[in-house]
Amino acid sequence: MAENDPEVRTVDIVFEAEARTLDKLKSEVTITSKYSNFEVTLQTDEGKLHGGDASAPMPLHYFAAGVVTCLMTQMKASAKRLRVPLEGVRMGASFHWRIEQSGRDPYSSVPVGFDIDIEVDSEAPLEDVKNLIEWAKKGCFAEQALALPCPVGHRLKVGEDWVAV
Repeated sequence: MAENDPEVRTVDIVFEAEARTLDKLKSEVTITSKYSNFEVTLQTDEGKLHGGDASAPMPLHYFAAGVVTCLMTQMKASAKRLRVPLEGVRMGASFHWRIEQSGRDPYSSVPVGFDIDIEVDSEAPLEDVKNLIEWAKKGCFAEQALALPCPVGHRLKVGEDWVAV
């Protein structure tokens, strides 16, 4: 895409989240999409092994669901634009992290790798399906957030001020 191409348009997609702790390791988050004017409230909890009550999906359940469903959505949307007949998509995925912990220090998480297996119901030639997947990967917000490093800022409210941490 050329920067000065009059055919190129940009749209900012912004989601805002407001979260709070409930009890033990349970949390609640309300996510608002400024682009689609939609809001949803979700709860998370950790399993008993981690100190929670297993009363809601774990945060990483939502993470995994977001990655695969975002990619499937992009495949369906891209199929229309590329005119690739697409009857259905199924995915299996593996999300692998490793915890590193020393002494009494809290642990650190390290991503090891994420693998996504894709099954496509289509009569299109293999090269068209592969091209479709490549475009879907480029359009998938979740996959791009994993593949392309971007800054994550953190601030702590101290009194009436915000301090970078």
